Amino acid sequence: MGQLNLKEMFSSYKENNGIFKNKDILTNKYSPETITHRDDQINQIAKTLAPSLRGEKISNLFIFGTVGTGKTISTNTVVNELEKTSKKIKIMYINCKMKNVSDTEYRLLAELSRMLGEDVPYTGLPTDRVYQIFFDKIDSLGYSVILILDEIDTLVKKIGDGLLYNLTRINENLKRSKLSIVGISNDISFTETLDPRVKSSLSEEEIVFPPYNATQLKDILAQRAGLAFNNGALDPGVIPKCAALAAQEHGDARRALDLLRMAGEIVERDGENNVKTEHIDKAEEKLDFDRLVEMVHSQPKQSLAVLSSVIKLADEGQKNIQTGDVFYVYEKICFSRGLKLLTQRRVSDLIAELDMMGVINTRVISKGRYGRTREIRILLGTNLIDKVKKILTENDLLPN
Repeated sequence: MGQLNLKEMFSSYKENNGIFKNKDILTNKYSPETITHRDDQINQIAKTLAPSLRGEKISNLFIFGTVGTGKTISTNTVVNELEKTSKKIKIMYINCKMKNVSDTEYRLLAELSRMLGEDVPYTGLPTDRVYQIFFDKIDSLGYSVILILDEIDTLVKKIGDGLLYNLTRINENLKRSKLSIVGISNDISFTETLDPRVKSSLSEEEIVFPPYNATQLKDILAQRAGLAFNNGALDPGVIPKCAALAAQEHGDARRALDLLRMAGEIVERDGENNVKTEHIDKAEEKLDFDRLVEMVHSQPKQSLAVLSSVIKLADEGQKNIQTGDVFYVYEKICFSRGLKLLTQRRVSDLIAELDMMGVINTRVISKGRYGRTREIRILLGTNLIDKVKKILTENDLLPN
């Protein structure tokens, strides 16, 4: 495309209002004034936290449900109103998936202390000392402090439940303030791995957010679409189709909104005027592609080394790839890259995890008296393989 054509394209794009009125309405950044179909859960959260307005110690609260069921937005709506109602309530929110914030006990405590105005260095102090700084600062407030740990299961997977144990016991040592914890998680089963004492303290109150059904998702999408798109931008079948697809994905409102936003972006890029149902199919394909790449990107090095081994065997033209073949290549990668060598059984587990992600497909075959093995094949298209190979290269895991 020549420079003149670029100039024309950008000028026409600037002059054209497009189909969006406000695209941010369809993203996580937006907090609606009214949260649809979550009155019961919001009331339960509010009733659990309300005694803090009288200076009472409130129960620790555990909120769980699958992705995109409104847990975080409902909780934040309640606590924001709570904080406005009383100057003696301090809300602290941490998303435990954020890098460099909850990777270690030290980092999380340092971040919490900084949120309270204490200048704690990023490294260098004993962890016990950072605990004391955080405890002292909380007690000096004389407030009811509510600490929201979003994606709390990620925190426990990274650093164990020792920090939670200490936090749930903090009130035994506080004289002027009270601390309560609100844990939010997509993983209902994660509490089963906790120390029984932590589990009973953390889950004093529990609230479940059920998945949205297709009708509820249609209501949510219609509410947002009216604010996000210009009039006439959506064909009549678009919202029902988005809702139906997201209802199949465990009632995920985030997925429904992403589909609608992505479809709108595709329409704009193609220079068209309105979103049709076929644009939802294209949006779904693109989102699945992006999601798979992101999932691969977030995998630990050992899992990437196993995936790299499968890709190498496929590139060499091997048809019936088996677990033993993968382990042989994986062993060589570990040796050349200085990686710890896992057992063949553990590598087999990682292969099963990659299968669940949809990156590979495995089929268990019987070898008679020699037991069973998995036959493995790659599910990724050429475009996706190239993206995955780039990730493997960045991690120095692509075999020569």
